[in-house]
Amino acid sequence: MPADTSRRKPQAHYRPDPESHPPVSYPAYRSNVARAPKHPLVLLPQRLGEITGPLLGEERVGRNDNDLTVQHGEEPQGQRIIVGGRVLDGDGRAIPNTLVEVWQANAGGRYRHDLDRHPAPLDPNFSGVGRTMTDADGNYRFITIAPGAYPWKNHHNAWRPAHIHFSVFGRAFTQRLITQMYFPGDPLFDQDPIFTSARPAAREAMVAKFDLDSTVPEWAVGYLWDIVLRGSDPTPFEDEEDHDDE
Repeated sequence: MPADTSRRKPQAHYRPDPESHPPVSYPAYRSNVARAPKHPLVLLPQRLGEITGPLLGEERVGRNDNDLTVQHGEEPQGQRIIVGGRVLDGDGRAIPNTLVEVWQANAGGRYRHDLDRHPAPLDPNFSGVGRTMTDADGNYRFITIAPGAYPWKNHHNAWRPAHIHFSVFGRAFTQRLITQMYFPGDPLFDQDPIFTSARPAAREAMVAKFDLDSTVPEWAVGYLWDIVLRGSDPTPFEDEEDHDDE
């Protein structure tokens, strides 16, 4: 006789990690409070649209998408940097052939976005967006410009530490995780509630490491940053609605 599965609870595909992930409501991050869920989360079963919707793969990546310094007629202003690392699961296994996207402010701390009101100049040679695929060993690599810090209105004299936004996609657009990478030694860490909303033990996982081996003499400074999807030391991920810094 087949087993009775009518009362079996659905299994989550993603295990919550309260020891490292930020709380969904964090009052110090002012705009987060209004957007945080007020009721317990509900697990939605996988639907046909997730399978039949647009799939993500190598065909989505253009030739210069992973080099944000060559996407226009001239090079952008600012310190050229190389950011690389691996996408790993909680057991240290590489996640190959995964789409990784980045977006960031320019060297003056301004996004190329209609809603950005920071009175820093736009750079006509910098769009601030890029994408790439991880290779068979889970490696990714971007060439870009060091982003600048910028003010925001969360509290008096609030400035966001320099950072780069990352998205890691699964096979479909609905399978998306978002996080931010910071730079070592930034003096703005302690007054930034987005950074401090992560548990103290997890904050280090969001900070890249300077890497002399990937630094290119007289050309670019290298940083290493691994993205760990889960396990005992995962990279903290955001709610998808919380990546807007306004």
